[in-house]
Amino acid sequence: MRRLIVSALLLALGFAAGLTVTGGIRAAGDVVAAPVPADRMEPAAAPAEPAAEAQPAASIAAVAGGPDFTRVAGAAVKGVANISSVQVVQRRSRPFANDPFFEYFFGQDDVFGGRSRRSLSLGSGVIVSPDGYVVTNSHVIGENLRSMPEVTVALADKREVRGTIIGLDPPTDIALLKIDGKGLPVVPWGDSSRLQVGEWVLAIGSPFQLSQTVTAGIISATGRANIGFTDYEDFIQTDAAINPGNSGGALINGRGELVGINTGIFSQSGGYQGIGFAVPSNLAHSVIDSLMKYGEVRRGTIEGIRVEGVSPAYAREIAAPNTNGALIVEMSRRSDAFTAGLRPGDIIVSVNGQAISDPGQLLRLLADASVGSTASVRVWREGRSIDVRVPIASSSRERVR
Repeated sequence: MRRLIVSALLLALGFAAGLTVTGGIRAAGDVVAAPVPADRMEPAAAPAEPAAEAQPAASIAAVAGGPDFTRVAGAAVKGVANISSVQVVQRRSRPFANDPFFEYFFGQDDVFGGRSRRSLSLGSGVIVSPDGYVVTNSHVIGENLRSMPEVTVALADKREVRGTIIGLDPPTDIALLKIDGKGLPVVPWGDSSRLQVGEWVLAIGSPFQLSQTVTAGIISATGRANIGFTDYEDFIQTDAAINPGNSGGALINGRGELVGINTGIFSQSGGYQGIGFAVPSNLAHSVIDSLMKYGEVRRGTIEGIRVEGVSPAYAREIAAPNTNGALIVEMSRRSDAFTAGLRPGDIIVSVNGQAISDPGQLLRLLADASVGSTASVRVWREGRSIDVRVPIASSSRERVR
């Protein structure tokens, strides 16, 4: 009798479990098989062809509906070069280099002499004219012209030629080189202001000395600032793979045009993590034009002031409506800005009617202003707004005295 009862219970439990599993499969089947409304229906896929021969990669991409970069990449890689820069760096030989007691008596001078060592920097560059002008990053060159860096440019056809430094602009991390040549392959300039988030781009350079490497991604964002790479920040953000050695390389749009100069990555490991930054082509082109004409970039500024961000505590102290703007933390009493009416503690909230969100934006607006012009500056001081007209000076003469 006991055996019969146990057998009946096991049979009942098995039947119940079978109902549960069968019900789950059925429910999933019902969802999948639910009819699609007519206005949301897509054309049915064509029956699969029998597999015969392997198709080329480009054809497969086209069939699958993905982008085909073969033509664009094939043309652009010819205009991207490998850059190597060697410079002599002086290394201090002080036995107590970081000892405050030692520096109190001997100062910063290296009374024990120093040793010279050769420093090698590797990166990429973009040929932008048939007669041999090449754009790269200033940090690839070394940013110190006094050390007379020796720059070598390796072209796509395996030739290596000596490069002459025309000029560097560390605030934007752009440098211009010149090599001897005629009829060189170039990458045409594009309009970076037309870039849209989600647009396909290619990053071309020499990561880890692997020349003419092409990676693909999209525009993740534009106008990125306050990253800490350079003084003048207006970066394009992309998820196209950028690694050490890509610096100075090309960011190319779908039309094969140069829309950015790859500059750096945001990484906790030192390698690619999907966040790369490039200097917009419009900014790079403007810098290059100035370097070709003057050997330097002539930018506007308000002479004799130093600005920082506005803290919430200071905003509350002077009854500012928010923390937007640029706080004047230091200025010269002999500057035109002081004569015009600006004072330490003022928060610059707009320039020529354009609102200022942070110090970086202020520096960019002033840099684009014409040297010798006068800017209308609105500041917040002691609970009220004040308008001041301030002359725009050249940043090459900027000093806080």
